[in-house]
Amino acid sequence: MEHRGALVRRGGPVTGAGADESVILARAFLSRVSEPASIPVWDWVRRHGPVAAAESIQAGDVPPDVAHATAARRAAVRADDDLTAAERLGIRLVVPEGPEWPHFAFSSLEAVALTRLAAYRAGERTHRPGGELIPPLALWARGSGDLSHAAVRAVAIVGSRSASSYGEHVTTELAFGLARQDVVVVSGGAFGIDATAHRSALAAEGSTTIVSASGIDRPYPSSNATLFERAEVGGLVVSESPPGSAPHRHRFLTRNRLIAALSGGTVVTEAAARSGALNTAAHCTRLGRPLMAVPGPVTSAMSAGCHRLLRQDPTPALLVTSVVDVLAVVGSIGEGLVATVPSIATGPQGDEMRSALDGLDPVARRVFDGLPARGIASEDEVALRSGVSPIEVMRALPALQLAGVVEAGPDGMRISPAFRRRRAG
Repeated sequence: MEHRGALVRRGGPVTGAGADESVILARAFLSRVSEPASIPVWDWVRRHGPVAAAESIQAGDVPPDVAHATAARRAAVRADDDLTAAERLGIRLVVPEGPEWPHFAFSSLEAVALTRLAAYRAGERTHRPGGELIPPLALWARGSGDLSHAAVRAVAIVGSRSASSYGEHVTTELAFGLARQDVVVVSGGAFGIDATAHRSALAAEGSTTIVSASGIDRPYPSSNATLFERAEVGGLVVSESPPGSAPHRHRFLTRNRLIAALSGGTVVTEAAARSGALNTAAHCTRLGRPLMAVPGPVTSAMSAGCHRLLRQDPTPALLVTSVVDVLAVVGSIGEGLVATVPSIATGPQGDEMRSALDGLDPVARRVFDGLPARGIASEDEVALRSGVSPIEVMRALPALQLAGVVEAGPDGMRISPAFRRRRAG
């Protein structure tokens, strides 16, 4: 191919991306030349690789469906300009060939996409109005978080932009409590439930990820610009669209699939019958991720969407009403076994040893009994003292920590200070 203008880096080498410079330039070009979630472009890149695909698109030497998806912009795209602007703004381009790409998070997205691609190649060209479930060609990101860890311990919380006081209260409780349990809260940065979820996670000094429908340098809504900045400290703001991109209506639908994919499960806390959050919920179900919904008053139109999810057939959403319910679905082994967890309203639980231990299963209580009254013990020592296997000790540890009765460190585990004196007695 002779036309390589868009793939020439005039401002020096690309840094910090962890992938070959030609790949970074190609991926930057591809992220601009077509709209997100374009099946023909994604298929073309899979067939030929990002560099050859980008060069052929710019030269116009592509099949009709790829040409149709890229013709409007192919002559105007300057990947170099986008990368220069990104560097100036502290934005990095994350690509599948680099170390930060969330392969774990996008594994189910890839599997669904391959099925859809087979139908597309067979002639099924019907456009899905809710957005195609295919992986992004690249992601623009800003913040101190590591995108490669996405969905490992993350939950999406979505809902209505016009949230009621009930919806905001429930969202605050869940987002704050999950963030306190080191769960990353993922949402779209919009008004209502999204913003409440992000702010509550930040109030808990936890991590949150905003998936933007516009370029990262153009926060939408603009009044949430400060929230976007706060999310970048310890968290991330990511977008499929390059810097300067406007928040067009259809981009909200395509970005919703990323909210679902970058999370281990999705919770809809409040949604009307026609809420955009139901689009994210549909993506979650198609990806095979657990979908959860919070019930609301039967008289509230703002909860009609949640109630529909709870009764839909054949895959109803799981009814959740607390942080413990959510952790039981998406948490580690042993989480969700206790009745209460720290929350913004109730504060730390477990002031009484008996009430804390009553919520644990018999194995976890035996592990607790195997701890010394004072000092630290290794997992092997606790296993020997309690008579359970080391693997059972490891499985019980999250529940004991969640109950607040045990602390764990690099040297082993011990009874929490609040219980140490009582246990010694």
